[in-house]
Amino acid sequence: MGIATLASETTSTLGRAELLRQADAVAQEKGIALEEVLRAMELAIQTAARRKYGHEHEIIAEIDRRTGEVRIYRVLEVVEEVTDPDKQIDLQLARARNPGAKPGDRYLDPLPPIDLGRIAAQSAKQVIVQRVREAERERQYNEYKDRVGEIVVGEVKRADKRSVLVDLGRAEAVLRREDMIPRENFHPKQRVRAYIAEVRKETRGPQIFLSRTHPGFLAKLFEQEVPEIYDGVIEIKAVARDPGSRAKIAVYSHDSNIDPVGACVGMRGSRVQAVVQELAGEKIDIIPWSSDPATFVVNALAPAEVAKVVLDPDAKRIEVIVPDEQLNIAIGRRGQNVRLASQLTGWTIDILSQSEESERRTREFREATQMFMEHLNVDEMIAQLLAAEGFASIEEVAYADVEELATIQGFTDELAQAVRERALEWVEARDQQLRDEAEQLGVEQDLLDFEGLELQAVVELGRKGIRSLEDFAGLAADELKEMLPDSELSEEEAGRLILEARRRLGWIEPDAGAEQPASAAEPGA
Repeated sequence: MGIATLASETTSTLGRAELLRQADAVAQEKGIALEEVLRAMELAIQTAARRKYGHEHEIIAEIDRRTGEVRIYRVLEVVEEVTDPDKQIDLQLARARNPGAKPGDRYLDPLPPIDLGRIAAQSAKQVIVQRVREAERERQYNEYKDRVGEIVVGEVKRADKRSVLVDLGRAEAVLRREDMIPRENFHPKQRVRAYIAEVRKETRGPQIFLSRTHPGFLAKLFEQEVPEIYDGVIEIKAVARDPGSRAKIAVYSHDSNIDPVGACVGMRGSRVQAVVQELAGEKIDIIPWSSDPATFVVNALAPAEVAKVVLDPDAKRIEVIVPDEQLNIAIGRRGQNVRLASQLTGWTIDILSQSEESERRTREFREATQMFMEHLNVDEMIAQLLAAEGFASIEEVAYADVEELATIQGFTDELAQAVRERALEWVEARDQQLRDEAEQLGVEQDLLDFEGLELQAVVELGRKGIRSLEDFAGLAADELKEMLPDSELSEEEAGRLILEARRRLGWIEPDAGAEQPASAAEPGA
């Protein structure tokens, strides 16, 4: 029996036991609690009774959960002197019916059974339908909100250019075009497997969003195909996808006797091919994970061969040198291979061929040699010795130990001391010049004293109108990076500096913002 029939019979001649039986049938049909259906029926009867007795009365309806008997009451307040007979009852009369009554109590005044008319029955029907629908939506949300990250299988109910509506049996879900693999099309009645990416509670009911492009979909497919992953022996550390084209997955074995790559590939490639088939032919590179970033990046760039890597841990950047003939393989078509490797490892990867690196090193050597000759007033041989030793700036020479400089082939203690003194003099002269410019620009002392910013950076900010710690704190991380293009400041470091400035100014609590990126903010934000 449907809700409409139940509502109609509830308000007319439905027997007591039959009422409970039909309510139970509706509850089972909709997959919601019997109590929710009975509450909806009570509300419907209550609404209909108000229409009959008047909206000025506070009326409640009860259905006996054991017998199915319907009782209707008018709620009255116990008072010593009645001023509103529709809402109040005299204390003496209340005590005659209930000796324990006292002023302020709520007294339930029984009302006679009512024969509900067509309009009242229609109203009751609408209330029951609405309440049962709300209960059904709540049930769907509670059932699926904790299933985000699972794979489900459903039947396509409707498909258009923008999305596909999927029937999951006890709920409906949406597979949007952007969450579908390119060139993938579905038709009504077709079975589809997808990943629950998000469940949102909205006014029109819970919205379940599916995805076939999410990295988690690939990971869950491998978990279904590879028992060692399901059992936890092999762990999927990272996934990167270019949906429908190519993917990389990093795996690690907690058992040294089990090869994680071989286990995921399977006998004659059976396991990986099952995943590839589900993903419409998406090629999958299975990469052995390593705790060493350099090794992991080299593995992730497969099938390219790597000659050398140079890490910058602070910026989480890695420079990879590959043989000239491997450059195109390392980069991949339209940069796909290096892009996926970067997503997989979490490191920014710069790729150079060996000839490009050689040209760059030669150029940097010439530039450093020229810089030392001009600013330290030394001859070309000494400048070349400094550049060959890896010194790239005058500051590095100025703050190096004399003993370190003296170890350079061709240097004496006296020469090392003289070169270091010249470098210090140059740095001091430059810093004084920068301080003078900062004063002319009106840069405030709180910004000059702020740790984490070099004097050169403070002056550069001053030239662009940032002249106080408050100005600095109002920046966003990307704005700061744009203002200091030569500083090699990472966005993470820029955000950390801005948050520290905001804490100094009292805009945020001392421990606030530790996990949040810095965005533009106003004082007091």
